[in-house]
Amino acid sequence: MANVQSVPTPAHAEYRAQEADHPTSQVAMFGSDQPLPLDCGIDLAPFQIAYQTYGELNAGKSNAILVCHALTGDQHVANVHPVTGKPGWWVTLVGPGKPLDTDKYFVICSNVIGGCMGSTGPASTNPATGKVWGLDFPVITIPDMVRAQAMLIDRLGIDTLFSVVGGSMGGMQVLQWCAAYPQRVFSALPIACSTRHSAQNIAFHELGRQAVMADPDWRDGRYFEQGTHPHRGLGVARMAAHITYLSDAALHRKFGRRMQDRELPTFSFDADFQVESYLRHQGSSFVERFDANSYLYLTRAMDYFDIAADHDGVLATAFRDTRTRFCVVSFTSDWLFPTSESRAVVHALNAGGARVSFAEIETDRGHDAFLLDVPEFFDIAHAFLKSAGKTRGLAAAGE
Repeated sequence: MANVQSVPTPAHAEYRAQEADHPTSQVAMFGSDQPLPLDCGIDLAPFQIAYQTYGELNAGKSNAILVCHALTGDQHVANVHPVTGKPGWWVTLVGPGKPLDTDKYFVICSNVIGGCMGSTGPASTNPATGKVWGLDFPVITIPDMVRAQAMLIDRLGIDTLFSVVGGSMGGMQVLQWCAAYPQRVFSALPIACSTRHSAQNIAFHELGRQAVMADPDWRDGRYFEQGTHPHRGLGVARMAAHITYLSDAALHRKFGRRMQDRELPTFSFDADFQVESYLRHQGSSFVERFDANSYLYLTRAMDYFDIAADHDGVLATAFRDTRTRFCVVSFTSDWLFPTSESRAVVHALNAGGARVSFAEIETDRGHDAFLLDVPEFFDIAHAFLKSAGKTRGLAAAGE
């Protein structure tokens, strides 16, 4: 097991546990009379969804944008994170004057079902037992996440979303929204994603899950009850995953083969190279804010995702006659969700008669480019939403 050098402080562990049931955000609670039907055949009830909103909903309720977060994201898209104290994960895109302009749009972001920041998941308390759900929590899917989000949008009194936006696992949710609720999505911006997980991506996720489950502190998923936390296994899982979010060129530019605080090798298994130290830091910081069981559940949800399989193997059928306007975005150095996957989405949308534009952005920043400062991406997102807003009547109404 690799040496993830720091472990969560008691304060971080306590805050993380508190956020699972009592999040620092808005919460929509659904009782036993409003179950969430899951693909595994179980009705989940009661349950809750933690969410944040930014901006104001206009009188016509026509300016709402739903942001769907990626695997390790949460609802804190544009505010300080309550556990880490760091800025929101998409402050490059969401905020006043930014492409998702909170002076114009009402932006909503919820923690997905199965997450660990306030939406019901394996880190939450099972009301039937009074104990943490752990592996007793039912296995969830991307469609389950979207059904829960739709219930939240209903609770907010919004019939049609002006746009649904997200990257990676968030992009999967965007596509599922458009397939399941086409009449409720005016425009969609799926970024760096696919309609199904590749065998390679499933393999990387299995590597991460096995790292977590091999940690003796995982305790068959009962680590909360036994006062432990599989921080080493989860840290290794994060390290492996983080490599897939980058590119060889980005790693070489940032680190090369440079040593970490030394000129000569130590002839040991310490972090001699800067890239090793960087990955260990990524693993250590991740375990401070994320639950290990949630990582298992969410990676499995991504693995199961396959829109075409739900439509007799014909992807175009999922989007047939849709009126949603699409802008599909990919990045040239993204090998986790390569441009070929985005082109397949575009071809299916074209075959289904959808209005679709496509942009492949040249960058060496890899899969994570959608989270970084990539001006061309910002320009495309801004132009797409501006155009959709004009069609929607937002600009004409002075909204």
